[in-house]
Amino acid sequence: MSRQVFLYDPPDRFVAGTVGLPGRRTFYLQAASAGRTTSVALEKAQVEALAERIDELLDEVVRRSGGSTAVPAVAPSELSDTEPLTSPVEEEFRVGTMALAWDGESERMVVEAQALVTLEADSDESLAEAEERLLHDDENGPPMLRVRITGSMARAFAKRAMEVVNAGRPPCPLCSLPLDPEGHVCPRQNGYRRGEA
Repeated sequence: MSRQVFLYDPPDRFVAGTVGLPGRRTFYLQAASAGRTTSVALEKAQVEALAERIDELLDEVVRRSGGSTAVPAVAPSELSDTEPLTSPVEEEFRVGTMALAWDGESERMVVEAQALVTLEADSDESLAEAEERLLHDDENGPPMLRVRITGSMARAFAKRAMEVVNAGRPPCPLCSLPLDPEGHVCPRQNGYRRGEA
């Protein structure tokens, strides 16, 4: 079976979002264009890492160009997207690996998210060799979402992604672990809930 690539070049919309209540949220990347929508699930930490890395890469592009690039220093307010994910959210796959690149010729950021794969090595190859073969096999590799966006869209994506990550449960002021609505057993208070004797 040949590799399935969901390509958006460029998308009308590319956002990170969630489904569910804080503490039980499922995180998604969602790309949409010309009446089609692709949603891929991933972990909160992956969303946070992606947003941070996008900002770092764009900062490096601005620095190397000496400011002569079309990449803004901050997310443009006109590209702010606060709308929920497009429904219904149908997961194409769960993300395993992600990659970022800057195409200097077209001044576009390339974001790739590949499906999580379970590796089984043949008797003659190691797991590392099996992973290398599978991830770089353009014909038979895992499904992949590939999005090409402008620097402005990338800044807006990163800003929203960090807002989505930070919109979860508030942290405990003592231990920084997430506070649950039904209470919090804080390790810094030897496991006692506030108000207990």
